[in-house]
Amino acid sequence: MFYALMTSLMKGVLLGFCRWKVEGGKRVPASGPVIVVSNHLSMIDPPTLAASLPRRVVFMAKEELFRSKWGWSYRSYGAFPVRRGEPDRKALHHADTTLKQGLALGMFPEGKRSASAQMSSASVGASLIALRSGAMILPVAITGTEKFKGLGVILSRPRITVRIGEPFFLPSTGGRPTKASLSEATDTMMKRVAELLPESYRGAYGNGLAQAIS
Repeated sequence: MFYALMTSLMKGVLLGFCRWKVEGGKRVPASGPVIVVSNHLSMIDPPTLAASLPRRVVFMAKEELFRSKWGWSYRSYGAFPVRRGEPDRKALHHADTTLKQGLALGMFPEGKRSASAQMSSASVGASLIALRSGAMILPVAITGTEKFKGLGVILSRPRITVRIGEPFFLPSTGGRPTKASLSEATDTMMKRVAELLPESYRGAYGNGLAQAIS
């Protein structure tokens, strides 16, 4: 109920104070396990994704959020914590369970918000979960949420676009993934997100991307 309430409120905020547009909504699988991966610009990215997708998303979020005074809200939202920068077996197990239940798992592989609005190098966690589970990946690109700041948003009405790409599967590694294969899989995944972004947002995944697309 809390997730549904907050998602409805976020839709109201986006419609009332922003120029919000969702592209590619029909590409979202109607059911079954899927990992939603996106770039990360703002603290409103998770609720913006939730408002933009036609199915519930269970988000993986940094552990520090759950230790704050607002920790109860993240738990009520259905999110679960992950320790950044180190293996977290509990978080991996929770992610696997979420996917086995046929749910959508939301992840921001960069691990933190971008201060420049450009993509930074991602960790291998999302690709590891995808390879372990065999789940489909849904790439999503967000633009404009970095401009959602303070009361000025009422006057500026930032243009927020959520662009949804074609779902895909990572190629099987044929065994336990190596560091090299995880790195390659992560690059493949993040370039799918970068393809959906304007060039000025692509950052670490912009070099050579135009040639790869053509």
